[in-house]
Amino acid sequence: MTSFKSSVFILPGLGNSGSGHWQTIWEELYGFKRIQQSDWDTPVCEDWITTMEASLTDQNCEEVILVAHSLACTTVAAWAARYQHRIKGALLVALSDTEAKSYPPGTTGFNPMHLNRLPFPSIAVTSNDDFYVTAARAKYFTDCWGSEFINIGNAGHINVASGHGHWPEGIELLQRIDHW
Repeated sequence: MTSFKSSVFILPGLGNSGSGHWQTIWEELYGFKRIQQSDWDTPVCEDWITTMEASLTDQNCEEVILVAHSLACTTVAAWAARYQHRIKGALLVALSDTEAKSYPPGTTGFNPMHLNRLPFPSIAVTSNDDFYVTAARAKYFTDCWGSEFINIGNAGHINVASGHGHWPEGIELLQRIDHW
């Protein structure tokens, strides 16, 4: 069984991550902590970043790793712009483009996209055929954030629907961050 020396926090995106999602599987297998938002379906950016900050207040930032999926990646960028905490790192998976016409309605305050350089190291993982972001936009966001960019090919939104259950390749990336 893999173990982690860092405090790992799971940040699901719009709709939360269900029982078969790799974030939920990792939470159950490794004891990671999920940051619970009050509204998963019509989120307000201000509320999400306030909840993040409250969840991390008592943590040693140097030992914190954030594992964000989809809209939570944008939330991490907004939170970082406001608080400038220098955490150990972040794994940002399946970025989403809240400015795209294809983005689902119902979110508030996530536009424009936060493009500030993150004050901590991060790895951003995307795919060629994600409905919520083009590979070119994902690369642009990654460059702005100063993240390492990884494109895993045709992998959809890197969730249950695209066949990503446990997602061992993601755990390997998380282990890399844990050893920074």
